[in-house]
Amino acid sequence: MASALGSLRRLVLAPSLAEVSMRGRGFALDDTAATRKLEAVPQAVVCGFEWGIDARGLWEVQRRLDLVDAEQRGFACEGVTMAFTVLDAMGRSRRTSELLLGAGQQHIFLAYIGVGFAMARLPRVLWKKVWNKTLPQLVGTRYHAMHWLAVDGYGFDLAYFSTQRWVDRQEVPAPYPWDGCPGYFPRAVDQGIGRALWFIHGGQVPQVASAVGRFAEHRHADLWSGVGLAAVFAGGGDPAELGTLRKASGDHHAHLAQGAVFAAKARAWSGFVPDHTAVTLAELTDLTVAQADVLADVGAEDAHAAAEAGSGERTGAGGRTPPYELWRAKVRDHLGWPRHGDNPPPSRTPAILANAVAAPRPHMNRSSPSNHAGIDATEIPELASRQRHSGVPHSSPNAYHRPAAQGDAELEPPWKYF
Repeated sequence: MASALGSLRRLVLAPSLAEVSMRGRGFALDDTAATRKLEAVPQAVVCGFEWGIDARGLWEVQRRLDLVDAEQRGFACEGVTMAFTVLDAMGRSRRTSELLLGAGQQHIFLAYIGVGFAMARLPRVLWKKVWNKTLPQLVGTRYHAMHWLAVDGYGFDLAYFSTQRWVDRQEVPAPYPWDGCPGYFPRAVDQGIGRALWFIHGGQVPQVASAVGRFAEHRHADLWSGVGLAAVFAGGGDPAELGTLRKASGDHHAHLAQGAVFAAKARAWSGFVPDHTAVTLAELTDLTVAQADVLADVGAEDAHAAAEAGSGERTGAGGRTPPYELWRAKVRDHLGWPRHGDNPPPSRTPAILANAVAAPRPHMNRSSPSNHAGIDATEIPELASRQRHSGVPHSSPNAYHRPAAQGDAELEPPWKYF
């Protein structure tokens, strides 16, 4: 039974399922299968939040998550993480780190976004507590550099729930020294706003592209990255229009593709890859899920090497470039789309992709973007070793080894640093 305090927190902090729907947010969209698919995402987050606020312990939360459909489970975990972050920031508990070191590790990418949703509802004075109390416990776990997805989640929340201010008027939030990088903070926020644009416009490519175009030019790259991540992870787009999305991104195709690769990585890591992820990824990047999965890890290795060599770029007055952005940049380099100029991709990129176990692209009925249940990671040899089982530590160094490209040196696993 829910506690009185938990019920009060739920009423104050959690919107209703109707409020997070497309109609509830006032978005001018028709009620279609695609829009219902997209609005199920924030509704799953709300359910997770309510469970997290009321839960008596981690076992109960984990059991509830296990009962959620595999495609939506990560989003429900976002909501649980949001709730635990609020509770930790307002009290003495350490539920967030316990969740993310355990059952939540499978959904670590989305869990960090849930931290950002909590930040949107907490005064900034408590953000330092979020940083100091939760994140140090996760140093050394896989993909820790993804903690910048918390700022991405914060940006998504701003755009989705205060659309007039952050999308229509295009206001920019004050910088915050997240990870000591205040100059990068607005960029990570824009990545979240880009994700929100995909939802706000119901995955309709012309409207999404027009929305990005209305922002200042210097914001377009990060907005397109967010669009790519949302399109591949959440789906909801018309498969017949995905090629148009790729063309619409123009000079920022690199960033659209990088977001798509990170989305495929997150889905592969979770152990469940919906059909729409594979189809959208292929349309936007010409990669399979297995190739994107491997490429993301190789990008992390290269980013670590660049950081060790001190070759990271600067963000100007805002300080250093965070490892997260180095990682994103290296992924773009491997895809052959440089950040600046005409630099070719690293010479070992073709071998890396050739050695990735190619997953067959699942067929999708183009007239119905949401009528397939998805594919289990165990059906893809390259991803099978990622399938999680209770009792197996997620940080086990032997859980995954990417295929070595010819001439590749042995490298430390990227999650040791990233």
